[in-house]
Amino acid sequence: MALQISATNPEHPAVLLELPWHLPLEEWPEKYLVPLPRGISRHVVRYARAGAEVVAVKELAERPATREYELLRTLARVGIPAVDPLAVVTGRSGSDGEPLEPVLITRHLNGSLPYRSMFETTLRPTTVHRLMDALAVLLVRLHLAGFAWGDCSLSNTLFRRDAGAYAAYLVDAETGELHRRLSTGQREYDIDLARVNIIGEMLDLEASGALHPSVDPIAFGTEICRRYHDLWTELTRTSVYPAGKYHYIDRRIRRLNDLGFDVAEMQIQHSSNGDTVTFVPKVVDAGHHQRQLLRLTGLDTEENQARRLLNDLESWMATQEDYAPGDPLGARTEVLAHRWVREVFRPTVRAVPQQLRGAMDPAEVYHGLLEHRWYLCERAQHDIGLEKVVEDFVTHVLPRTPEAADETRAAQGTDQAPTSR
Repeated sequence: MALQISATNPEHPAVLLELPWHLPLEEWPEKYLVPLPRGISRHVVRYARAGAEVVAVKELAERPATREYELLRTLARVGIPAVDPLAVVTGRSGSDGEPLEPVLITRHLNGSLPYRSMFETTLRPTTVHRLMDALAVLLVRLHLAGFAWGDCSLSNTLFRRDAGAYAAYLVDAETGELHRRLSTGQREYDIDLARVNIIGEMLDLEASGALHPSVDPIAFGTEICRRYHDLWTELTRTSVYPAGKYHYIDRRIRRLNDLGFDVAEMQIQHSSNGDTVTFVPKVVDAGHHQRQLLRLTGLDTEENQARRLLNDLESWMATQEDYAPGDPLGARTEVLAHRWVREVFRPTVRAVPQQLRGAMDPAEVYHGLLEHRWYLCERAQHDIGLEKVVEDFVTHVLPRTPEAADETRAAQGTDQAPTSR
């Protein structure tokens, strides 16, 4: 059977053909590989360079490879955080003519880390809590979209920094199923499976000495259930308000916005005697602040990054003479927002040397600068300009960040992370 590449982009097959498909993935020469941290996987996984991109290559049977490829494409269309599928390669054969397993190719998620790589530095309990928050949000978003994961675990998730928190991305969709709507039993099965998997993974970390002594694997594994149910209830519960108190509905919607969700569709019903009003959010979409920032500035970021940048944008606009506070989303505000990007955001980020940013994206760099400015202003008890903040940040903060260390390690061609995922 001839080699066949099914790709989402017509430009990808040309660069992918340069990779050594006649060799088993475990035998690929170092010159094709990129030394990035990998987690644990039941399949052989390698990071490779394809043209200007870094891709993750996973060997598995043809049917599950094609199925996962299609599921990841569907998740991308509905806006679920997951790795980006690029291609499926079938018809591989070795130099001796023996068939080789097909591969699924996904785009490397820039700035992301598998959980085992993060635990190499013995994460504090507060950081582990943030990882559980991120995973709970991902599960809720999947279930709202009708996707039953079937194998939720830390190993099947990648994490990216998101302005002091983390954003979780689905990596392995091999066991997933997409439905119009999930039943309570389907959701509870996913959650219980996540609990069991996470407890097992954290017990494994504890046995290897990589877990903080104060972290109880069973308690933290069970915590995903509580965090998931709290968020699911807040997003889907029915509210009953006194008739005429319509501002209560606005308050509920603002509460959902604060959690990072928009209400795209709702059901409002008066009681038979007219005394009460029932409100049910029917369709809830994540990314409230992301969409608002993208609309105003064109910047595409994680949700918490967007919230932080919007706060800074609003503070900056308040200092401008032509700001119209009564029209926060009007045409004049859009002009100011683009001016903020041009005169504040971009010059500030560009002042940070690229080699020190590591894997951090521009929004995370800017968030780090805002955090450092707050610290310096508190210490000095007066406002400090961004130029001085950048200088101190570059000198004293960035050289110690894990992202910069990862970038240096990759540049030197060394990889001390686990060799399978």
